[in-house]
Amino acid sequence: VQLQASGGGLVQAGGSLRLSCTTTVRTFSNYVVGWFRQAPGKEREFVAAIRWSGGTTGYGDSVRGRLTISKDIAKNTVYLQMNSLKAEDTAVYYCGVTRGPYSTWSTSNVYIYWGQGTLVTVSS
Repeated sequence: VQLQASGGGLVQAGGSLRLSCTTTVRTFSNYVVGWFRQAPGKEREFVAAIRWSGGTTGYGDSVRGRLTISKDIAKNTVYLQMNSLKAEDTAVYYCGVTRGPYSTWSTSNVYIYWGQGTLVTVSS
C-alpha cells in the first residue's frame, strides 16, 4: 500500500489547513487511516484516525475540537481539517494505515504503512 500525504504549508496562528492522504495502489477498504505528527525532538504523536468502513473516528486529546478527520470514498482520500491552529501544532504530519482495533489506534507501531509526511508550520 502506497500512501501520499499532502496539504502542509505555512499558516499564521488561528488559521486553517486541510491535509489529504491518498492511496495510489489500493483502496482503504478494511483499513483504519490515521494521522500522526512529529515535532523536532519529540515523539510521534497521535492526532486522529478514521475507520474506512463505517466511519468511526478517534482523536488525540491535544487536538480534539479543533481538528476533524473525514473521508471521501469517491476520491479514496482521507482529510484532516485543521482549524484554530497554534504554534504547537507545528510538525511533520504523517498518515498511516492499520487494521487494529479502536483501542490501538493511538499507538504508532500498529500502523503497517506510512506516507512520506507533510510539513505544517504555524507562525505565532
